Amino acid sequence: MSNAMRVLYACLPLLLVHALWAQPAPPAAPLTVDAAVKEALDHNLGLLAQHFNVSIAEANLITAGLRPNPVVSVGGDHLDLLGTGYNASNAAGPAEYSLRTDFVFERGGKRQSRVEVAQNSIQLARLQLLDEARKLILDVQSSFVDLQLAKANLSLAQESLKALSEVVEVNAIRVKAGDLANVELVRSRIAALQFRNQVKQAELSVRSQKNRLQFLLGRTQPAVDFEIGGDFRGERKAVDPSQIRARAEESRPDLQALRSELARSQAELRLQIAQGKADYVVGSEYRRQQGLAGTGNSLGIFFQTNIPVFNRNQGEIERVRREQQQIDARLRELQTSIGVEVENVYQRYRTALSLLADIEKDMLGQARDVRNITEYSYKRGEATLIEFLDAQRAFNETMQTYNESRAEYARSLYSLDSVAGTAGDSK
Repeated sequence: MSNAMRVLYACLPLLLVHALWAQPAPPAAPLTVDAAVKEALDHNLGLLAQHFNVSIAEANLITAGLRPNPVVSVGGDHLDLLGTGYNASNAAGPAEYSLRTDFVFERGGKRQSRVEVAQNSIQLARLQLLDEARKLILDVQSSFVDLQLAKANLSLAQESLKALSEVVEVNAIRVKAGDLANVELVRSRIAALQFRNQVKQAELSVRSQKNRLQFLLGRTQPAVDFEIGGDFRGERKAVDPSQIRARAEESRPDLQALRSELARSQAELRLQIAQGKADYVVGSEYRRQQGLAGTGNSLGIFFQTNIPVFNRNQGEIERVRREQQQIDARLRELQTSIGVEVENVYQRYRTALSLLADIEKDMLGQARDVRNITEYSYKRGEATLIEFLDAQRAFNETMQTYNESRAEYARSLYSLDSVAGTAGDSK
């Protein structure tokens, strides 16, 4: 074996590794709606910021459970700092030194009430976070449907452009053969140019919807090769608005949050009542006197409390009571609003389902047949360009209406899940 062959065999593993390493990474798999929802819940910037409310509430619980610190006082009195001197003639002094400690004893269960308020605040923050997640899920699902619709419209525009481009090619052949006037070729090219502009507008719409969806997913840099997979959600199912409302009453986190806020307000009322009770301060003091006649040590005991004659925290107690009335009114308003929301979403669902069924039954096949027949007739010279373009536009309008109906029906299904508080559990 020659030296060149030996070198080649020795370098072959390195060349193979380099070739494998140099191969481009495979494209990312298309993102499904469930995967999009999961990614948004994990990385959406707004939801991540909302998470800190729970951490803040948990930190407040630590503060609520702390007891008041004791107070230590060190003092000196009758000190000869000015240099006048203490003697039998002036009878000044003697110098005194003191060490005192004071302890605050909270009354009325203040600490327990603070802890209860903080615990309710944590539960409230968690429920508010769940409601933000519910809204985010619906936003992601709606944005996903918008992107599906934009892609469907792009495919329709590309299909129409392809059909008209074929007509332009046929017309060019017919003009060369003397079978068609040149003005007809110019008209078909102008029509093709219009369809080409529609393709560009559809591409812009797809790009915009991709960027919006990626923003909701928490991606700081939109990827150019970002793709989604799956068709419009379109399962047909029986929907009972009374069951949806019952699930909403049980599962909606915003409704549960208001109930939790009412419980927190009740705990705060107990806290404010406790704040109106006077605390006790108990202290002890050691004092040393050192003078001409000798030294002496003494011990003092102190008790201190305020007399709640004027201020018994009446203002804060009344404020909390008014807040309870406000929360109760908001709770009743939300319950009524949920009923209206369920009815509106249900009617939206019924309308979308009826429109989609009508298009699939009566319009879709007929529009496609008319377009195909007119295109065939035009290529054979049996129909005019105007007739072909009218048939093509009618088909496009029908397909766009069909795509929008599919998208609206999918949105209505996601809205039903969201209004019932079961968003994300539709699959």
